[in-house]
Amino acid sequence: MTQEMRLELIPLPCTDVDVATAFYVDQVGFGLDHDVEPGNGMRVVQLTPPGSACSIVIGVGISDPDAPRLRGLHLAVDDLDAVRRTLLERQVEVSDVDDLGGVLYAHFEDPDGNGWTLQQVPH
Repeated sequence: MTQEMRLELIPLPCTDVDVATAFYVDQVGFGLDHDVEPGNGMRVVQLTPPGSACSIVIGVGISDPDAPRLRGLHLAVDDLDAVRRTLLERQVEVSDVDDLGGVLYAHFEDPDGNGWTLQQVPH
């Protein structure tokens, strides 16, 4: 019998929690699920992309701020042009759209250099 496994939380390296939180909430549009300080200097900020079952977590005591940056985190979207336009309006530097056999891609980075890929797959 196969047991379920759900990817629900991805820790991202982060050097400035306030800057990263503002970027993800105000510019990219993620929801702020939690921003707590459980003690011992730890801070946990959980953010979720709209419509996603998987969240990211940043903070103090979460991951090594000097760890290698994550690359190629994918955000699946229904309308890449609309999402890209919104991000550009919110001052996020987003690449031009690449069309790879009908699958569309665009890329951006957070303030710490973690790399995101927007992906639109034809229905």
